[in-house]
Amino acid sequence: MTRPQPTLADLRREIDRIDEAMHRLLMERGDIIDTLIATKKTSESGSAFRPAREADMMKRLVERHKGLLPLDTVESIWRVIVATFTYVQAPFTVHADVSIGEAAMRDSARFHFGFTVPYVPHMGAIGVTAAVAASRGDLGLVPVANATNAWWTALEGDDAPKIIARFPFVERADHPAGLQVFGIARPNPDAIVPDVETWSLRVSGWGPAVSRALQPPADVIAVPEGAFDGATLLVSVPKGGVDALVSGLVKAGASVRSKALVGSHATRYMVTAQGAVSAAR
Repeated sequence: MTRPQPTLADLRREIDRIDEAMHRLLMERGDIIDTLIATKKTSESGSAFRPAREADMMKRLVERHKGLLPLDTVESIWRVIVATFTYVQAPFTVHADVSIGEAAMRDSARFHFGFTVPYVPHMGAIGVTAAVAASRGDLGLVPVANATNAWWTALEGDDAPKIIARFPFVERADHPAGLQVFGIARPNPDAIVPDVETWSLRVSGWGPAVSRALQPPADVIAVPEGAFDGATLLVSVPKGGVDALVSGLVKAGASVRSKALVGSHATRYMVTAQGAVSAAR
């Protein structure tokens, strides 16, 4: 027996049912977060941001997604849900370096953290790191590329903020908020993920031969110094890989004057036709 074709009214009732169910689930999630606040007292203990958990959540979202709804929309919805519930646990502000252009940075901040989380622009990374350092649980966003100064040296002290994430968590060629951004905060010890370590290195003898020695899997930002023919580097390497990188610099003719761990973040993933694959760093 052939089943009757649903009418437009039937389909609209189904959509209404699903919409109501989604709303009820969001309210149920809110009840759980309310209990979590009371249990962990996160409303009094600084940022509730958990980059490792969020990166894994986004990867699993991509891997299971299918159907008509664009991945961009799904990821954006989940980012707003996660960021907003993080905010209600422990309110924070996003400080963003807009020196390379406000539009791209604002798109990244709003895509990843929504409109509920306060957003404050700064003309430069130094202002961002200072604002985060002066806060209890704020988050800073600094572009990965186009560094004009070695802003990351402000992260070297034991009590200084650290790089805790790199956005977007899951990359693709047409990502609507594809600007590569470091997330900086005062890390919660149980939230640190050391898949990729970020190091601040000061080197002497910097030059083309030395820069060519920095091969993948290292990811390097270099700001030349006037003294000692040197440079200050921000290096991202897989966990435990900094010693091999330093050895390569020395073999190429440089000397490493200092090194300091300034953060870490989760492994990034790239969406391809085959799904989400590791982007290594």
